[in-house]
Amino acid sequence: MPEIQYYDLRHVTGQVTHIDIDNGVVESAGTSFFNKAVIRVLSTTGWGVLQIDNFTPCSGKKFESLLDTACRLARITEEPVVLGDVPRGVLSVPPMREDPRDVSIEEKSSLLSEIEQAAIHPLVVNRRANFIEKIENVLFNDSSENEYSYEMCRSGFNVMAVASRNGNVQMGYEREHSIHGFNLRHQERLGKKSAEIAVALLDAGAAKAGKMRAVLDPELAGVFAHEAVGHASEGDLVNEGNSVLKGKTGQKIGNDNVTIVDDPGIHEFGFDPVDAEGVAVCRTEIIRKGVFNAFLHNRETLSSLGNGVAGHARAMPGEPPLVRMSNTFIEAGDSTEQEIFEECKNGIFLKGSRGGQVDPGRGIFQFNAEYGYLVKNGECTTMVRDVSLSGEILSTLHKIILCGNDRTMSPGYCGKGGQSVPVSDGAPHLLLYDAVVGGSGVD
Repeated sequence: MPEIQYYDLRHVTGQVTHIDIDNGVVESAGTSFFNKAVIRVLSTTGWGVLQIDNFTPCSGKKFESLLDTACRLARITEEPVVLGDVPRGVLSVPPMREDPRDVSIEEKSSLLSEIEQAAIHPLVVNRRANFIEKIENVLFNDSSENEYSYEMCRSGFNVMAVASRNGNVQMGYEREHSIHGFNLRHQERLGKKSAEIAVALLDAGAAKAGKMRAVLDPELAGVFAHEAVGHASEGDLVNEGNSVLKGKTGQKIGNDNVTIVDDPGIHEFGFDPVDAEGVAVCRTEIIRKGVFNAFLHNRETLSSLGNGVAGHARAMPGEPPLVRMSNTFIEAGDSTEQEIFEECKNGIFLKGSRGGQVDPGRGIFQFNAEYGYLVKNGECTTMVRDVSLSGEILSTLHKIILCGNDRTMSPGYCGKGGQSVPVSDGAPHLLLYDAVVGGSGVD
């Protein structure tokens, strides 16, 4: 049998509570429990991974048998796997303002129903709200005698309203997620806002396509930071040749006012006290004042690629870790929101996000805004819908001519390699020149 050079065990237990309400009816509500572990063994031939449901902690010969099983699963690699030297340490998990385990599922359902009911409007034909909370107890140890444990709670809700009139159907969508415990109380305003946006979009005009100055709100600008820049900076994608940032270290790839950061240590929805390989987390400046500075790494990509720091390995319970973002954002600048619109003069203001697509290898993207407003003489005027932003990642970074002083973060989930992990992304308001805006309007 190949020699074991390193192993680690990540054992996660916990519970998930979910509630789904559709047009005033509680469709489902309940709590389930999970117990998952993953053992990774690095042998002379490569990684072996053993995934175990309902894991019972063990030691001695029984644990050695599990290591042997994982070792037999090792994939043969062309090049030997080398792990980079990394710092250790665990941050404190912020205390919960209210433990959701102290709130009955009946009360949670009632509070979520109040949010969903707040979306009632004569033109709203469909309403939906869902709530999910997940509590994880994480235990980790490895062959380097590194051990840690922590408990983490994440909870949040989404509310959606669909408005319809004469065959025109529009949607409003709001969400709120937190690492600070229970967060369903006094949130009816978001249900009302989802309905207001859906109804307003019924009267919105179609945006005209073309190149123009564009103001991005913090949510859409944060999506750009995450999707277009963050994924392209992940060390595994770079090693696979699937990143436009490969070979760009030290090069000027954006405007001087652009600094893009990933920081697992700040208390946003993507917070991790330590990464899934037992590595201390820290702030990584991917782009610093327009210059490409660092990749995001796990221990393996740090050794093979360099230029950056580890601490960016993340995983779902029972899954092997991947290089992932956490809290990714564009740093705030000096401009006020008013100054940004005054400098825009005539153009478009893009708000929110409804998804899109990005190819980090080719360096191109296309994102759909939730809606927008035409900007005339520095003022927001007509609301528009069905509007998008597209372009090349590198050229767009140079087109960011102003960064606001009002950075905010938006929570969500990011999928990669079949795994979905909690993240936040954000930015201040941004002003782009010659932005490529898509729309269906005509002159």
